[in-house]
Amino acid sequence: MAWNIEEADAYITANTLDNEDWLDADETRKTALLNVSDRTLNRVFKEHEIPEEATYIFANVLAFSFNDTMVQAQRGVASFSIRGISFTFKDWMKTDIEKLIPDEVYDLIGVPKRRVKSTIL
Repeated sequence: MAWNIEEADAYITANTLDNEDWLDADETRKTALLNVSDRTLNRVFKEHEIPEEATYIFANVLAFSFNDTMVQAQRGVASFSIRGISFTFKDWMKTDIEKLIPDEVYDLIGVPKRRVKSTIL
């Protein structure tokens, strides 16, 4: 799919707070983020129409979830340091990509939000 990067930039700028990683990315990176976002949402929500806004929001989440620092956590790195600055990641930071889909995307698609299953002992 040919993405309109300017439209995605405008939407993400106007509708998200944590968008620095998206805005700092080059066009090739943004296209990849949009492709992965679109592919993942279409796989998870097979029977639903995916609005472009949902794709944009999830692409922005992927931008900061897989930025230069956070990608290390996604790869399973526990900690690293660069020139005296140390980063330590929690075990839960490595996650399946579909678990990164925010509730706002569920709302835009019109699918009930994920529910936590409870067990009574």
